[in-house]
Amino acid sequence: MCDIPNIQKKMLKRNNILKLIKKYKTPLWVYNSDVIIKQIKKLKKFDIIRFAQKSCSNIHILKLMKHYNVKIDAVSLGEIKRAMIAGFEPNNNNIVFTSDILEKKVLKEVIKKKIPVNAGSIDMLKQLGKKSPGHAVWIRINPKFGNGHHIKTNTGGDHSKHGIWNPKQALSIIQKYKLNLIGLHIHIGSGVNIKNLYQVCDSMKKNAIQLNTKIQFISAGGGLKIPYSQEEKEANISDYFNKWNNTKKIISSILKCPIQLEIEPGRFLVGQSGILIAKIYAVKTIKKNTFVLINAGFNDLIRPALYGSYHQITVLYKNIKNIHNIPIIRSVIAGPLCESGDVFTVKDTGIILPRNLPKVSPGDYIIIHNTGAYGSSMSSNYNSRPFIPEILYKKKKFKLIRRRQTIQEMLSLETSL
Repeated sequence: MCDIPNIQKKMLKRNNILKLIKKYKTPLWVYNSDVIIKQIKKLKKFDIIRFAQKSCSNIHILKLMKHYNVKIDAVSLGEIKRAMIAGFEPNNNNIVFTSDILEKKVLKEVIKKKIPVNAGSIDMLKQLGKKSPGHAVWIRINPKFGNGHHIKTNTGGDHSKHGIWNPKQALSIIQKYKLNLIGLHIHIGSGVNIKNLYQVCDSMKKNAIQLNTKIQFISAGGGLKIPYSQEEKEANISDYFNKWNNTKKIISSILKCPIQLEIEPGRFLVGQSGILIAKIYAVKTIKKNTFVLINAGFNDLIRPALYGSYHQITVLYKNIKNIHNIPIIRSVIAGPLCESGDVFTVKDTGIILPRNLPKVSPGDYIIIHNTGAYGSSMSSNYNSRPFIPEILYKKKKFKLIRRRQTIQEMLSLETSL
């Protein structure tokens, strides 16, 4: 059993969870707004906090961000629409569109709404410049190095598709089409080692000085880690801010213009706020492995299957038991999908790694922790399984913020033609 963070304990009281299960069934997502607010406040020294909504894009979560003056990063037309429904006006740099391509519908929308574009390719700048001279743009710089908790989350270097390799070439295109360069952005990956994040400061300073053009903003990107296990520690935000703030001051002094410092977190704001609750339907032993089979699969939470990610797991018994007398067994937590890789307890290589957990029976429940980021937002209808509900704990009350999708709704895209 893993310790539960104090801020989550009130939400995770046994009676609270059992009431949610009774009302909404399993599996289901639950988020704690208190955790999100706490994380936002940790970044208050930065001039601008911009939420990478791809990590958790529920409109109600976006509304919470807006209430605390957090701006929005959108990476698709759908995310632009979500942000506007949540109340973000497409002005004052409230929404920035970040991508490496500009599809026709997106191009039309960012021009119509005058949404700044964080360009990750030269072609984006050309397409935007031809249609909308004077449009506000950022250059997303590939700093020629990257990092992340997994090779698939590394967004810098010559093996990454993201960012512009030659910022000077981008500047020449911006000048040719009379685009308005307002900012420089560097993001090297998600779940990054703090030492690698400090490298970004030096790269930002070097690139800004070389471009020698007045700008309004620099972005530290995202990638801040959260502690998924008891052994991990959160990044020292104070030190991180001081390093970046010093970088900002140097750039501002050399370019002789005022500059605001942005940070663009995703998982840091929402990751620790979320849990996934699932019901145990079968327990079976195959040689030395005891498989605990639950009704949530990688169609719901793909991170373990995709990245070999670790998540804390706790047990909730259907009936109260004396937990001190329950034996601890090596358990493999797995889902219902017709896939051998549908397992939640794995090494970073994807090989199964049994977890020490109390002995359970069908009818008991499993809680998977720290699923607020890249949980629901990466879920799918694989095996024709409907999307599951999302619940938000706010002001000591639980509110349904996305109902369970019905099978009929899922099939309607194919049957209502």
